[in-house]
Amino acid sequence: MTVPVLLVLAAYGAEFTGVESIGMTVSDLDRSIEFYTKVLDFERVSDSEEAGDALERATGVFGSRVRRARLRLGEEFLDLTEFLAPAGRPAPLDQRSNDRWFQHIAIVVGDMDRAYRRLRAHRVRHASPGPQSLPAWNKNTAGIQAFYFRDPDGHALEIISFPPDKGLAKWRRGDDRLFLGIDHTAIVISDTEASLRFYRDKLGMRVAGESENYGIEQERLNNVFGARLRITSLRLETGPGVEFLEYLAPAGGRPYPPDALPNDLIHWQTRIVRAKSPNGARKSTLVRDPDGHAVEIVEP
Repeated sequence: MTVPVLLVLAAYGAEFTGVESIGMTVSDLDRSIEFYTKVLDFERVSDSEEAGDALERATGVFGSRVRRARLRLGEEFLDLTEFLAPAGRPAPLDQRSNDRWFQHIAIVVGDMDRAYRRLRAHRVRHASPGPQSLPAWNKNTAGIQAFYFRDPDGHALEIISFPPDKGLAKWRRGDDRLFLGIDHTAIVISDTEASLRFYRDKLGMRVAGESENYGIEQERLNNVFGARLRITSLRLETGPGVEFLEYLAPAGGRPYPPDALPNDLIHWQTRIVRAKSPNGARKSTLVRDPDGHAVEIVEP
């Protein structure tokens, strides 16, 4: 069940400090755990089942029973949820990177060539033809390398590497690991200003970067001919950032299905934590941003 965000934020006082995790719905949890741990070096830290009235109220899915696993990569967490009952709908076979239900996580790698070879060795599904290096003329993104691919359920994923003058300082620690952590989750939006009113003005996120990306490298990365994007990066104190992808061109990206539920495989959610709890009780509420992306507000 989703609740109007203004009511939730008014009740919580809008004191939010971090993105705790990014989550997605999967069809086969064991298969997904194997993929993320064996291919991308995530570590499983918990695995549990849940059913009952509280779950049904939280998800809006009657008769639901879920199995959840939390995975960690570096300092960031990914939550995978399988609905044991009832199963939801698969993702559309013709989904595109400019559809407004699009969301992904960007996994930082220490060596793009080596990471891409690892993905090829495991026969991952390409969503880009290959790693792309963003051009020097775009000073805000120059030298960044990125590649889109898909997990076993078709969820979009990105590996990304930063040049020395880009990205968070922690990505330049000289770590020997190949997959370092989750830098951000990216969401396609229809109107940057409307999304800023939600994420910046209501959730207190700060704008950390902006750019306008276009050209053959961006088109190939997103696999969308003629792609021109307004990109805005936001962050809280801790956790991954949230990156807006507003397609200035081409037109035609489909809206988030209004009848989508958390057991559908297009479901992702961004879990954001409030700073303090007056009574020590942990509760959460699922809200939707202006384009339908799910945000879980957690009070620790």
